[in-house]
Amino acid sequence: MNKLNDYLYAGDTVLKIMQRYSEDLKKSAIANDNPIDLWHCNFLLQIAELLQHNDFLASQSQRIREFYKLMATDYPFLAFTFKGRIKSLIRAEAKFNGYIVEYIYDYYKNCGDYPSLPELKNALNRFRDLIAYRIVISLPKCHLKPGQTIADEEINYLYDVANKLPGFLEERGFTAELSALSDQKKSLLLKENVGPYYRDYIANAEASGYRSLHITFYDNIARCYVEVQLRTKEMDDFAEIGPANHLGYEKRQESERARRAAIPQGENIYFDEAYERGICLQQLELAKLDVNMFSAMDNSLINDGCGLFRGRLILPYEHLSRFQNDLID
Repeated sequence: MNKLNDYLYAGDTVLKIMQRYSEDLKKSAIANDNPIDLWHCNFLLQIAELLQHNDFLASQSQRIREFYKLMATDYPFLAFTFKGRIKSLIRAEAKFNGYIVEYIYDYYKNCGDYPSLPELKNALNRFRDLIAYRIVISLPKCHLKPGQTIADEEINYLYDVANKLPGFLEERGFTAELSALSDQKKSLLLKENVGPYYRDYIANAEASGYRSLHITFYDNIARCYVEVQLRTKEMDDFAEIGPANHLGYEKRQESERARRAAIPQGENIYFDEAYERGICLQQLELAKLDVNMFSAMDNSLINDGCGLFRGRLILPYEHLSRFQNDLID
């Protein structure tokens, strides 16, 4: 069985790794009549295409930047950052295999049988965040009025930004996708006409404490999906360096072990291979990898200049609060 782990020690570039891995996957898929590995191969080629032919990102980034300029005008007292990235190879590989494991397990648990190939392929057609943008806002304390709290004011501003985003981008070639969370609670701060498009993890906080607003767009000009996440600085810290990050990892491992125990070994090759690939990725010692433009001291101290682990940065914009009279007029 081909695994990404086997291609991370020869000093190759990320593109060369994807090329070799996808070529070998394709040969194996044809030889073993494995259509899911063919799908996997095409998924890798899709990521490579984003990294190689990124002229469309200039257009997309410029249109995203227009919203940044609007925010700088409408919220001069806020500090905020816009960041965009192409999902890293390791995280994309983990997510692809994770979808297979999760879908087959849920199907088996609910139906006592395994999904058909068309059903499994359809489940894998879920990737909407290979390109993602994050908006993080912060309100400097000097702008607080008596009786106001930073947390409440920032959330009010965050939802106000969220209400403006869909219409603004739709005027510039994006189409908002309806949220898959049809049974979620609705915040009264989200306008009725935009609420159905958001996955509101603020009103519906996850068990780990993770909070954020997520929305997916189809870029009709670049012909690809993009995800936009909106957070306050507190939410972003919690997700990136706080308990949500560590607890989410621990919870994921426990959940995956439970899924492996529930599916009899050897009954479903797609589950078996996806599970093994996912476990192997979790066991990587990043300091031992030999990938061009990537280095690590351990699994925390990482210098990723190629988008292997952290993602390729494509849009860094920052706006610092204009202090003026240190008050909101």
